[in-house]
Amino acid sequence: MENITVKKIMPEDIGQLQKVSKQTFWETFSASNSEENMTNYLEESFSVEKLTDELNNKHSDFYFALLDEKVIGYLKLNFGQSQTELQDNKALEIERIYVLQEFHGKKVGQVLYEKALQIAGQVNADYVWLGVWEENLRAIGFYKKNGFVAFDKHIFKLGGDEQTDIMMKKVLKAD
Repeated sequence: MENITVKKIMPEDIGQLQKVSKQTFWETFSASNSEENMTNYLEESFSVEKLTDELNNKHSDFYFALLDEKVIGYLKLNFGQSQTELQDNKALEIERIYVLQEFHGKKVGQVLYEKALQIAGQVNADYVWLGVWEENLRAIGFYKKNGFVAFDKHIFKLGGDEQTDIMMKKVLKAD
């Protein structure tokens, strides 16, 4: 898909970030989870206060994918101590790549992923890692296609439900 641009998200974009965060998470996971767990997660994880804290964290970056100035997806990256699990200064975590459902299969996720790799190069990361729900086969396939391999698992809490995420990484530099 041509004309996809990537723009760093600024504090004044918080409303758009909240909207796309809630919509993409709902579209991706609502069919496989209870409405109660989904609603609780969306309210807690994507509140304006929580997103503002994340956006103001100097060790996290957010980027929008835009098509003709319309937000169609976003990316969240974490560095150093802001990483959710490993907190390795030689690593970059892709915490979120989410794309509006109507744009799935149109290379938007690939554009956001390539932005993540570009940033990984700029910060001299040895590897990139992420966690992906074991039942999100589409995402697992995307990451495998891009050279990621599973290396561990962790628990992700969605409301009252404990779910297993597969932790995957892509080595950028050999030891």
